[in-house]
Amino acid sequence: MNKLQASKRINLLKKQIDDYRYNYHVLDKSIMSESAADSLKHELSLLEEEFPDLITPDSPTQRVAGKVLTGFRSVQHTKRMLSINDVFDESEIIAWINRLKKILPDFKEEFFIDLKMDGLACSLIYQDGYFVQAVTRGDGFVGEDVTENVKTIESVPLKLREIKEYPELSIGRTEIRGEIILYKSDFDKINLDRKREGLSLYANPRNLAAGSIRQLDSTITAKRPLKFRAYDLIKENPPIDLKTNQAVYRVLSLLGITVNLQTVVVSNVKQIREFINLWEKKRLELPFNTDGLVIKVNDRNQFDNFGVVGKAPRGSVAYKYSAEESTTVVLDIVISIGRTGSANPVAVLRPTKVAGSVISHATLHNEDEIKRKDIRIGDTVVIYKAGDIIPQVSKVLIAMRPKNSKPFDMEKTLKQLYPEISFVRKSGESAYRMVNVSGKVILKQALIHFASKGALDIETLGEKNVNLLVDKGLVNDIADIYLLKIEDLKNLERFGQVSAEKLVLAISKSKKPKLERFIYGLGIRHVGAQTATDLAHHFKSIDKLLEASLEDLELIEGIGIIVAESILGWLYDKDNVALLNKMKKIGVEPYYVKARKSLITNKKFVITGTLNSMSRNMAFDKIISLGGIAQTAVAKDTDYLIVGNESGQSKIIQAKKYNTTVISEDEFLKLLI
Repeated sequence: MNKLQASKRINLLKKQIDDYRYNYHVLDKSIMSESAADSLKHELSLLEEEFPDLITPDSPTQRVAGKVLTGFRSVQHTKRMLSINDVFDESEIIAWINRLKKILPDFKEEFFIDLKMDGLACSLIYQDGYFVQAVTRGDGFVGEDVTENVKTIESVPLKLREIKEYPELSIGRTEIRGEIILYKSDFDKINLDRKREGLSLYANPRNLAAGSIRQLDSTITAKRPLKFRAYDLIKENPPIDLKTNQAVYRVLSLLGITVNLQTVVVSNVKQIREFINLWEKKRLELPFNTDGLVIKVNDRNQFDNFGVVGKAPRGSVAYKYSAEESTTVVLDIVISIGRTGSANPVAVLRPTKVAGSVISHATLHNEDEIKRKDIRIGDTVVIYKAGDIIPQVSKVLIAMRPKNSKPFDMEKTLKQLYPEISFVRKSGESAYRMVNVSGKVILKQALIHFASKGALDIETLGEKNVNLLVDKGLVNDIADIYLLKIEDLKNLERFGQVSAEKLVLAISKSKKPKLERFIYGLGIRHVGAQTATDLAHHFKSIDKLLEASLEDLELIEGIGIIVAESILGWLYDKDNVALLNKMKKIGVEPYYVKARKSLITNKKFVITGTLNSMSRNMAFDKIISLGGIAQTAVAKDTDYLIVGNESGQSKIIQAKKYNTTVISEDEFLKLLI
């Protein structure tokens, strides 16, 4: 992305984030999930990091929150209430620690980690030990006086307990900062009661907690079982000597303030990672919602010395667990043909992380769904994982739509992608289907190709046996051949004990095929033997191929946009993904063999006629294993034409036309040494 493109994208992001912040913080209305908004903010921060001269004072990254609501008295914070910069993976944590080391070379690597609570940030003010005021974070400099409402929260003590070790906490001004939250069980009970009364349900505990604190009538707040949990203590006059953040938590507990008990002090990245992994699973057991952890320098003196950059302290970061939702851009919409002949539209996405995995595609279901959500190429969309498995588009952020976008035309796209195939959408159905082609016909063709010599070369699984197995209902997808037993076959026509044993053994031997043969055998449109080989050498595993993006594919020589979209369409079809997962569970394990360098590395070969020493497929395997490239027809870039027995003249004529070197089988064998 160049600077001009980045500038346009940044402006769109800023407007969308500001709209979200205004609705969320000022109107108490959520126009998208917090994880989706976080995704937009993270994208903005990355762009501004890459193009720092595009940062402006009005950027959402330069302030903590939205405007202060009217209806409450404004209060200026004596010390700014800062936000915390987000990190999303271990590499970003390491980069943060390295930045700290550059600033303070003698920095002691000791970190205090706490759960990041999903609530409303609030500051409690105590004078001579007595509660006198509560102020929301607001914009970080000025907040709202919500004293009467916070006073109704039972976990907020009206008087601090005295600590003999720190008598100064009972003198002068003491400020305690933390989060006002609502437990998940209390939230569910409130919604259950509202459902019984026929009232609309609240969206989430965080919104309800924030809305409760902003009630002008404190009696309404008193009815909500809110909780306060602290994370910081500020005491400047008279000051208190608390050397670590761990010590702060101990003192807060002694004062009668609730703090999280799920904290730890660590000294390296490995221990940070272990704590992250522990709570990624256990966080669901917590009484309140959390979307991550707060990691801060434990030494408070060093923490202060690191200072502040923008809106956040340098000495702290918030590690965010994988979002259930995220935002990304629709790069393209491709259509794959399912095993029943249905045309299935799939969105090709700019890769983004959702629920722990990188997502580069989303199912669009059918033409009606695309029209209902008005999904277009170039749109910025919110995506989620349905059932934590299949990525789907939740909504389109219309405000960020490119000006030249056009509605997606399913029928026109089908004609462009599959000009030789007719499709029809019958009345009452949502999907376009191939005309006069049944699911059984497609399966038979796919299985014959999968078992062919150029693919997995499964002996005795030819056309007649394939037809028999499919017609008898023993095979409903390609993977089912690996579940066949001798008992299933021996009583069928054309089979006996010996032939059944032979077929089952041949199928079993094909469980560990070469990766390029397996890819070719999948029957992906436009993917011949050589393209399958190129894909195998580039990705080296099926799992990596499944993660391929449009850009990844176009980097491979010989793969253009049409072939790339065809590959993506196949890989992103949910039936095909299910098929590959089924094969993996059954024990089908394609393996990659790295081509070794030789005299023929990167040389292109074509064979005409038959060879004495090996079959054509074996010859191609030899060429590929030595880094050569197998071609089916002589072209301008062909290096060698191998002439065997009973060869025709057409390829020889083409070879002379292009000055391709013509060699015999013996000369070819010498090149293999």
